[in-house]
Amino acid sequence: MKRRALLLLGALLMPTATHARTTKKPTKQSATKAAATPKPFGPQPLKEGRTQLVAFNASAFPYRSVDPGSKKPFLDVKNGSKRGHTSLRGDVYWEEPTYSDRRSLLYLPPGFDPQRPVLIVLYFHGQGATLERDVIARQGVPRQIAETGQNIALVAPQLALDAADSSAGNFWKPGHFAAYVDEAAERLMRLYGDRAAGRQLNLAPVVVVAYSGGYLSAAYALDRGGATHRVKGVILMDALYGDEDKYAAWMAARRRQAFLLSAYTESTKDEHATLQGLLDKKRVPYAKTLPAILNPGTVAFVPCGGLDMHGDFVTRAWRPDPLKAALAMIPGYAQVRDKKSA
Repeated sequence: MKRRALLLLGALLMPTATHARTTKKPTKQSATKAAATPKPFGPQPLKEGRTQLVAFNASAFPYRSVDPGSKKPFLDVKNGSKRGHTSLRGDVYWEEPTYSDRRSLLYLPPGFDPQRPVLIVLYFHGQGATLERDVIARQGVPRQIAETGQNIALVAPQLALDAADSSAGNFWKPGHFAAYVDEAAERLMRLYGDRAAGRQLNLAPVVVVAYSGGYLSAAYALDRGGATHRVKGVILMDALYGDEDKYAAWMAARRRQAFLLSAYTESTKDEHATLQGLLDKKRVPYAKTLPAILNPGTVAFVPCGGLDMHGDFVTRAWRPDPLKAALAMIPGYAQVRDKKSA
């Protein structure tokens, strides 16, 4: 009886057939197959998008020099230790909090691959905006970029914080745009998380997108920013409220290397007529319809209706999500999608 109990216990402790299959040593053939499977080399496409709000050294603000328009100190109002700026409308905005936010929005979409050609979009928001509430949530700029299927990195500086003011701050300074773009490339490399991505980002061309009051920062970036060779194109979203001469001069100088697409409402109809006249004088051809593709040399103006559209122009100009559509028209940056995710 005692022997039978020992035999039964031994049977229970013996590995089952299933257990034996899972614990057996790999065969020589399976080991050879595993060794033959190559491991991915270099930086890999992102599985998920990455977003960051980070303080820049080369930020738009604080700014303590002169306003190039009035030639007066930008901070022209004092109240004890407080310093402020008088806007064109006569409103006074204090340096803290309106002109002290150094942050920029950085975004890399899912599938972003630094081993492929990269395009950097530099987005200048309009008046009365914050990066979180307006650029991310209301205008959906990162979402629109992700949905293009393009290998695009986004950087958007905070301009005047939630204020009816288009001041360009440090972008008024000669060379500041170049310094900002250089820092943006480094910050994007850190966000990606691999120094090997730095080369592509440092060489990546830039498309400047300006909405509404962002026109002023864009105009000075093109005029004196020091990095016009990096600018592949400009997209204006109802954003031509002045400085037409700067846009015309830039386009005339870069007519073989860059594009200009400007969609607008009735609010900037006169400014667009002025810009077209300047281009006529410089013999730069342009179209008044939406192009099929944004190749170098393309200049197009797209009227989109009345002033009532202005507030939501980034999401409903000539079509829903027009920024997404415009960026998808730029050739050469499509992401590679595998068959399983297509």
